[in-house]
Amino acid sequence: MARYFDVHPDNPQKRSISQVVELLRQDGLIAYPTDSCFALGCQLGNRDGIDRIRQIRHLDDRHHFTLVCQDFAQLGQFVYVDNDVFRAIKAVTPGSYTFILPATKEVPRRMQHPKKKTVGVRIPDHTVTQALLAELGEPLLSSTLLLPDQEEPMTQGWEIKEHLDNVIDAVIDSGECGTVPTTVIDFSQGEPEIVREGAGDVSRFE
Repeated sequence: MARYFDVHPDNPQKRSISQVVELLRQDGLIAYPTDSCFALGCQLGNRDGIDRIRQIRHLDDRHHFTLVCQDFAQLGQFVYVDNDVFRAIKAVTPGSYTFILPATKEVPRRMQHPKKKTVGVRIPDHTVTQALLAELGEPLLSSTLLLPDQEEPMTQGWEIKEHLDNVIDAVIDSGECGTVPTTVIDFSQGEPEIVREGAGDVSRFE
């Protein structure tokens, strides 16, 4: 049964955040809010967590997982970013964007796209997510919480707990979340390619 954490959206309770991070460090899988919509997340080295996300969402090995990072210092450990791309990403982060970039050796192979050797990264503009990342001290391996039989992500924490009670370990609820996933921009070839138009404004990448 998943634990349920009701946290304040602007001033998340430190005790709750610490308890969630402890679950993550014990190879837990959580549902948590972001600045776009709810996401599933686990620690980077959690092989079981990756498998559980694939099972929940019915994903194949070509799916790009996302590393949700606290800041650019963290992001730079996991992807290669040249100066031009850095400036383009810096201009819109933190925000509702995911960027696909070449992965460094810090990223487990099974997380990378099998042919392109790329991975998604993002820096969210969300108080609760940032509190989680600060306490964890590393990125969250994440995927949008969009179930295979649904057209839009769920927006309510209680609803997620009801649906996924036996397959995840915790739900963080900080109020209603959005239904629009991040905008995805592929920078792996140097020039921006809009892969998915979502919550982030695409005009500067067109």
